[in-house]
Amino acid sequence: MTLDLTTLRDDFSRDGFAIARNLFERSEVQRLKLECIDILEAVKAETGAVAGHGVYVGLAARSPVFQTAVGDARILDILEGIFAPDIEFLSDKVVFKSETTTFASPWHQDWSYWHGAHKLSIWVALDDATVENGCLKLFPGSHKSAIVHDGDASDGNGFGNRLQAGAVDESRAVTAEIEAGGAVFFHDLTLHASHPNTSGEGRWVWIPTYRDANAEDTDYPWAVAAKVLRGEKLNAREVPDPRV
Repeated sequence: MTLDLTTLRDDFSRDGFAIARNLFERSEVQRLKLECIDILEAVKAETGAVAGHGVYVGLAARSPVFQTAVGDARILDILEGIFAPDIEFLSDKVVFKSETTTFASPWHQDWSYWHGAHKLSIWVALDDATVENGCLKLFPGSHKSAIVHDGDASDGNGFGNRLQAGAVDESRAVTAEIEAGGAVFFHDLTLHASHPNTSGEGRWVWIPTYRDANAEDTDYPWAVAAKVLRGEKLNAREVPDPRV
């Protein structure tokens, strides 16, 4: 499917997110999902435990499949068109919900966790994502400024930063129901949350995160697989010798 980059750019600028439906083929995301399952099984064998709260961070750090996926040209073309010409991958994670892992993510901005220069994450559906199985919801235009995160984080669901319950007008939120292979590109100030999984079936999502390779930013300890994937870092370029 051909994606309209102008529309994606306009959507991202106006709303803080852009939906790229059918970015990947179903067969491609099925392979990614199976790779996620293999990774989690390996983690369980190594540590005796599965990732807590339905989240595992660092797929590309241990998997050649995801090392390739984070640099897929379809992703980079959109990032270059809506975000920055010089693109650095930072880290990725899988978020999985099941009949026993059903949590609803509370409203939050990713920037409240990592601060620094702004970043962009991509919510890639590895299964069809519906309201019933916990799809993403986003608040258009919320990427214009940071919001105080002063909600109660004592419920043990793994979200230390969140808005207070009822702080967001849900009637203005956009529910991103997308088929497997679809993706939501969103700014790190875009308020987002997810529905709980009430379907009784699994729902898997892969989320890679990127930044402008030339942003003045912090070095993050969690970005163990960081790599410039398109363009280059200005500070990595050779400076011409003025004597030559």
